[in-house]
Amino acid sequence: MPRLLPVEYEAEVVVGLEQLARDELQQFSVDIRAFEMRKGAIRFSYAGDPGRLRDLTLVQAVYRQLRFAVPRPKALLGHAHFQRLIDASFEVLSVPGNTFETVGIDAAGSESSVMLRLKAELAVALKLQPSEVDRGDLLFRIFPSSDAEGWDCLIRISARPLATRMWRVRNFAAALNATVAQAMVRLVTQHPGDVFVNLCCGSGSLLAERADYRLPASVLIGIDNDETTIQLAQMNLGVVSEQILLWLGDAQTSPLCAGSATALVADLPFGQKSGSHHENLQLYPRIMTEAARIAAPSALFAVLTHEIRLFESLIADSSDWQLTQVLPITLRGLHPRLYLLRRLG
Repeated sequence: MPRLLPVEYEAEVVVGLEQLARDELQQFSVDIRAFEMRKGAIRFSYAGDPGRLRDLTLVQAVYRQLRFAVPRPKALLGHAHFQRLIDASFEVLSVPGNTFETVGIDAAGSESSVMLRLKAELAVALKLQPSEVDRGDLLFRIFPSSDAEGWDCLIRISARPLATRMWRVRNFAAALNATVAQAMVRLVTQHPGDVFVNLCCGSGSLLAERADYRLPASVLIGIDNDETTIQLAQMNLGVVSEQILLWLGDAQTSPLCAGSATALVADLPFGQKSGSHHENLQLYPRIMTEAARIAAPSALFAVLTHEIRLFESLIADSSDWQLTQVLPITLRGLHPRLYLLRRLG
């Protein structure tokens, strides 16, 4: 089979996770080249099967990237530019496993007459239905080029964002973004056979991402005191084959033996969609104490929280945990931090 020519792509990434996503891309294929990393995005060239890019786990979505040296988006309706859009779209549509029914445009002025006409003509040419504003299975993002004159057009290579996981069969308002969960899993996983413990496990995002990770764990344990979220976790994890134990109980006083956990994670209440700052003043110290009790020496503990002052004061006063990394991220308009701790002793 002849070698494919390099094609330009852009990966959308949670702000703050760019380096981790770049590391995944570098390890993903020798056919990936020419990284250009900026806030919330990574551009790269790839000479392999585009369908394989849907297996990336640390990016929100992947787009086929086109650049047009035109002064205004209206010029995209010209024959040569429009045909280029159509040709690239058919490349995406032809990838095995892709199923698209609608076409949408995400752009400033997406309801303008030019954008509405462009969407309508794309729909006709591609034999798809025009979708609502900013939505669509075959989604086009159009915006001014940041480093050159002209306009960029991104065509999403999957009908849904890659962060929309197949295992999530039940939604939960406070559920953790799957790519952030994957980042936390990677940060704490040092070797196969971990006893992986998720304190305050919620609807199971971290457990599902660990179960899907390439290094198998010996057991995955989730603890939460809310019966509804435990039930949601059971439904979300029903398709996972790893050995998973879900316990309804208080993560501040778990039934685990001292020193038994080799990897720990927690998406702690921010006091936004769940919990409150007043409750967190008591919850956080107790969680840290319990995590230290059950953690094996040198075990890693990844914690996501928006309670930055409170959590950093606990780290500063702790003789149990050593801070090894902090990743400020942007998530649903909030700016939490992802902390990686190592158990001392």
